Amino acid sequence: MRNKILRFFSLSLLAFAITTVFTPQSSAQNLNFKIPPVKIPLTIKDQTVIITASAQISQAPKTREQNLFNLELRADLADLQQNMTALLSSALDKDAQCGDRIAIQSATLTPAAPTAIATVNLHYERWACAKIFGKQQVKRLVGGNATIPLSLTPSVDESGTSLRLLPELGPIQADGSLGELLRSGGVATTIRDKMQSAIEAAMQKAANLAATLPPVAQPYATIQSAAFQDAGNGRLVLLLDGQLRITKEQVQQLTKQLKDRVSGK
Repeated sequence: MRNKILRFFSLSLLAFAITTVFTPQSSAQNLNFKIPPVKIPLTIKDQTVIITASAQISQAPKTREQNLFNLELRADLADLQQNMTALLSSALDKDAQCGDRIAIQSATLTPAAPTAIATVNLHYERWACAKIFGKQQVKRLVGGNATIPLSLTPSVDESGTSLRLLPELGPIQADGSLGELLRSGGVATTIRDKMQSAIEAAMQKAANLAATLPPVAQPYATIQSAAFQDAGNGRLVLLLDGQLRITKEQVQQLTKQLKDRVSGK
């Protein structure tokens, strides 16, 4: 009799344990997906620059109908840094007969987490044209070299899908009348806007979720914050933090698409 009672309780405990293990709460796993590096090409003056982006998706606490995942994207901008002179010269170089002439001599992009500093060394001249006794005369009004630093702070637009860079000019170094001209506002503002626009266009390539995430995840991913980071030895990295809301079925599709990507299908 005693053996029967013990056997009954043993079977009952076993049944309870099996039921507990396979309930939805206890069977929930902390799913993590590592997205292999993706090479994103960027063309600068007929030269291809590569931005390497990777991502990690980790499961957050579940909602009623959807699975919520945290998204971390990392973009290596080292190749872009090496081609900053070409990028900014394509945006700023100018050779007007009557007006401004700008030639970028060198340019750098360095980390100052959470911002980045773009610095250009340029040669600037302003020329004026006038007709004297019916003949066109060209005269240089001012000229010289200058160094212009620009701080760029990353932010995210209201939709949570696009990266923006907020620019702030630093102290301009230039001699004499050229320094006065550049600091007066108009010329410096134009240079600032063109620098910001060129670098932001490149960064948007790096932050393009469609270039990194599998197709099933792309429509449901949003960016919440962005920052630049020094990865060591001045190597600039863009970090994006966001979220991904997908259903249980889409999680299965995500798993399959990642397996297919790794296997090269």
